[in-house]
Amino acid sequence: MAPPTPAAPVQNTPATLLHRALVRLAYFAFWSFFRTVRVLNEHNLPPTGAVILASTHHNSALDPTTLSTTYPSNRWFHYWAKSGLFANPALKWIMLNAGNIPVDRGNKDKRKLFLPTFDVLQKGDAVAVFPEGTSYTEPSIVQVKDGAAWCALEYTAMALDAARAGTTKPYPPVVIVPASVVYTNKSKYRSAVILQFAKPIHMDPYIAAYTSPSEGAGRAATKALTHRLQRALIRMSVNAPDWETLSAARMAREILWVDERTIPLDEFTVISQTLVDLFTPPYPNPQTELVKARLLTYYALLQESRLTHEVLSSLPLPRTLDPRRPTPVPSRISTLLLLVRDSIASAIRLPFFLLPLLVHLPVYALGKYVQGMIVDEEEIAQGKVFLGLFLLMGTYSLMFLALWVLLWLSPIGALIAAAVTWAFAVYHVQLVDDNYSSMKHLVAAWRVLLGVWAPQSWDVALNSLQLSARPDKPENQYLKKKKPAAPEPSIVIPVPADGPNSNPGSPASEPETTPSKPAPFKRKKRLPSRRLVRHVLRHRVLACQALFKFLDELARTDGRVTASAHLARVYGFDAQADPDAKPNGWRSGREVVTFLRANGAGVGLVRRKEEWGVGPSEGEETQEEGEGSLSS
Repeated sequence: MAPPTPAAPVQNTPATLLHRALVRLAYFAFWSFFRTVRVLNEHNLPPTGAVILASTHHNSALDPTTLSTTYPSNRWFHYWAKSGLFANPALKWIMLNAGNIPVDRGNKDKRKLFLPTFDVLQKGDAVAVFPEGTSYTEPSIVQVKDGAAWCALEYTAMALDAARAGTTKPYPPVVIVPASVVYTNKSKYRSAVILQFAKPIHMDPYIAAYTSPSEGAGRAATKALTHRLQRALIRMSVNAPDWETLSAARMAREILWVDERTIPLDEFTVISQTLVDLFTPPYPNPQTELVKARLLTYYALLQESRLTHEVLSSLPLPRTLDPRRPTPVPSRISTLLLLVRDSIASAIRLPFFLLPLLVHLPVYALGKYVQGMIVDEEEIAQGKVFLGLFLLMGTYSLMFLALWVLLWLSPIGALIAAAVTWAFAVYHVQLVDDNYSSMKHLVAAWRVLLGVWAPQSWDVALNSLQLSARPDKPENQYLKKKKPAAPEPSIVIPVPADGPNSNPGSPASEPETTPSKPAPFKRKKRLPSRRLVRHVLRHRVLACQALFKFLDELARTDGRVTASAHLARVYGFDAQADPDAKPNGWRSGREVVTFLRANGAGVGLVRRKEEWGVGPSEGEETQEEGEGSLSS
């Protein structure tokens, strides 16, 4: 029996003044930190009626901020919160008016547990939940709990009971809308956000089993609905079996799309998952492990030296970058002259940004300090955003007051001061992208120059480079995990003289009952970048050559490539339809390379002998020792 449908749609409750003010403040902070937010498939969102929005949750306070500030129909979201937060009357008033719903997790009676949520749904409002239970940083979705499914099914069952009892109180039918919040780099300033919605999940296929008197039928129906929700969340997010695979895919993406702003955000998740699948066992060919090791080594050295591939690709670098022999003097002089030219060009445009830079310098300094204090933690963006927001509120308040005083504290002066302050904030955001990129370029250029010009005795010895060549694994403070049965294998640099070494991946994390203790914040000691520059530049050549050779081989041989089940169904071949395929499914190598090229992979590279952009220069041979040339 389907739940009753009211004759007229229930109108959404308007947001309170406090809620609108908080969302506006959050929007201002969000807009200042992130470059852009792309919303996909917004047509899947019902503009009215009872909705449970179930979203991924991998960036703490920024995930609800993303949902509240970018929801297309501007509906008022209600978020679940621990009932203990509502004990204080003043805090209770703030929490309720900010759109939060008390949830007593210790209550075993599901109807009493979700009663405040049912009141919201009966009004035709929207509830936003995070079914993973907590915010965490892992390479994949490792847990989706049953709360959203229990709530939706219990509400529908209550509506059926009300219909049988003949009540006239409307119960608008509820749907669950899966959503994902994907960050191109969730801790990076001026990165991008993708918010995607899947088709609504209706309760009709599950409610009969849920209300069945058969033992275990209700729980089975709830689990079936949760699994469907989990599959939808996986399809809209990036999932890797371990951190090594995810880091290798990130590095490959940075090489193929040198300027991250050129990667199409509509396809960002699919592109990233495709690259993850390329480095997920079973591998398409025996060389995949070597390519993965090259990418991981380069990725780790970039992290350690505080350089980026995008910046290095824009620099006039010498061709021979082997740390075991000195760089030719003409190349040094040429590099110096070009860097001086770039420095002068940056200095010329700096005056236009100097005043906003000085005003916002405390915010930048605080963000840098916070990042330096936290080790291996990716979920630091919310700290930067909200600490920056408080500083900016103080900064702009002082600016407004100073201007108002200069204008004799008149009413018109207040309007002018407010307009000038707002225009100044907009001016800063409009200029920050190009100038921020230019400053990073300039700092990296002089780091590289110092490293290239420095005596070779400053370089880290190859046999001492292992610690710097391990990618950081973000610290996961609150996710419940099992203790590993055996220590994870470490990454070994493929030292050319001794031949390549493999890098087996580590198993994915699994949920457990005992939470890990939060690690204390501490500074991470890094090697000076000048001691790593030659190694970074050389391993850049090795990583690029290995990746492009690997992709060319895939396109030429057109072998099978492991693919996630949902990508196999769209772009390749479903495992269920092909008994010889692996469990997940597969795609053809040529189709994968064509897909990457069609979305701009390698477009920004200068081509020489090889189409992808890295190949031997005339008169040189590409050796495993890495004495190749690099097209920048």
